[in-house]
Formats: sequence, structure tokens, C-alpha cells
Amino acid sequence: MLKRLCVFCGSSEGLNPVYKEKAIEIGEMLGRKGMGLVYGGGSIGLMGAIAEAAQRSGAEVVGIITKDLFDVEVANKAIPRLCVVASMHERKSLMADLSDGFLALPGGFGTMEEFCEVVTWCQLGIHRKPCGLLNTDHFFDPLLGMFDHAVKEGFISHIDRQLIVDDTDPECILDRLNTFEVPPPSKWLAPAQV
Repeated sequence: MLKRLCVFCGSSEGLNPVYKEKAIEIGEMLGRKGMGLVYGGGSIGLMGAIAEAAQRSGAEVVGIITKDLFDVEVANKAIPRLCVVASMHERKSLMADLSDGFLALPGGFGTMEEFCEVVTWCQLGIHRKPCGLLNTDHFFDPLLGMFDHAVKEGFISHIDRQLIVDDTDPECILDRLNTFEVPPPSKWLAPAQV
């Protein structure tokens, strides 16, 4: 059972109201399942929505934000544990250290970069924590297609492609992350082994 889930998501709500609805649903489920939330510490967009829902449902909420973002008043000062760090590198490292797994909801460049980084760390054996995408309204279909294309073109192994758990249903993705067995690192195996 994952004690704390790191969630990457947008600092905006996006154009489709279902993105916010599912973020709230995930936040509420974390509390019901006794799981904590680690996230980017923002008070706006999907970040604010999931944090508010998680806190309201009784989940432990840990926000991690850079001083620059804190100073422009996007920090969620309503949560009991808000860590202010110097850089994005420090922010991502602390988020990873405090979490037992990772989940990305819809978002922009930052969300996708953060998710791909933790998948890469898993691929390299830096951690053995599950990495998932909540594919709300098929938002991540193009990204998943790109991953499949990279497999077809020989840049991602079939084994490493299995590192990414995806589902369109919030309850299913949490259950799958909780039971996911991370495959052993294969990055440096010979092609015949992958």
C-alpha cells in the first residue's frame, strides 16, 4: 500500500471541466484510502483542486514549492506542511524522496517533464516506485502514442514501456498503482534481453 502519492498536474484547470472533477475525485479518494498527497504546493489550477479535496477528506497533504513561486503568491498557505525550497531541482528531488509512487494528471510542460523524469529514474533503477498517468478524457493518448512510437523505433524497450501504468478511471489507477510490481531495471541490458 502506498503511504504517500506524488501527483503532478497543471497549475491551470484546462478547458474541459472534467479535468478538475477528476482531480477532486483523486484527492477525495486519497483520504478515503488512507493515503497522503505530495504535490507542487500550488493553490491554483488542478494543483489547488486536488490539494483542497485531499485535505478536506483527511489526507495528509505535503506541498513543495520554490521560493520564487511562493513569492508570487501561488503557494497554498492553507495546508499544514508547505516546504519552500531554492530550486526546481530541489523541489522535484524532495517530492520524489517523500513519495511511494507517482501519478500525473493533465497538465503542461512541467507536468510532462516531471512525469518523464521519474519514469527515467525508474528505468535507471534510481527508484522502484510505480509511475502512472490518469488519462482523463484520453488527454494522454498522444503522449502514450509517442511512447509506443519510441518502442517501435527502438528508443524504448518493451520492458521499460511497461513502467507506465495508465487508466482513465481514478479508482482503477490508484488500485493499479498500489498493486503494481515494478519490473527490474533493463536500461543497460543487451538488446536480446529486452
